[in-house]
Amino acid sequence: MIDSYKKFWGNITNFSGTADRPDYWWPIIINYILGGIIIAIIQSATGHPIDVTYNVSDLNIGIASRIVAAIVWLGVWSLKVRRLHDTDRSGWWILISIIPIIGTIWFFVLMVLPSKRNRWS
Repeated sequence: MIDSYKKFWGNITNFSGTADRPDYWWPIIINYILGGIIIAIIQSATGHPIDVTYNVSDLNIGIASRIVAAIVWLGVWSLKVRRLHDTDRSGWWILISIIPIIGTIWFFVLMVLPSKRNRWS
């Protein structure tokens, strides 16, 4: 679990290569849990939702949270592309998520497929 999370941060801009199922799912799960905990802490410390700005401190928190979200988004994007490579599909398959409902379900199915010998290894 920890190794998968370290690989996630070490390959944040790596769009080539592969990521097997544990290397995909552990960072996704950990990021959701950490994100929820951090947002809950910030909201309890400020006393209001994270997206509400009342003063300069709130503005700084908002800017910092958007920067962190952009960095994590980039890492997850590269991770999804590497996971698609592990199932012997092009990274362009990520665009299937654009299709409402069916695309999201199909992308989930692609993420749970087993590893396949492929050209990106």
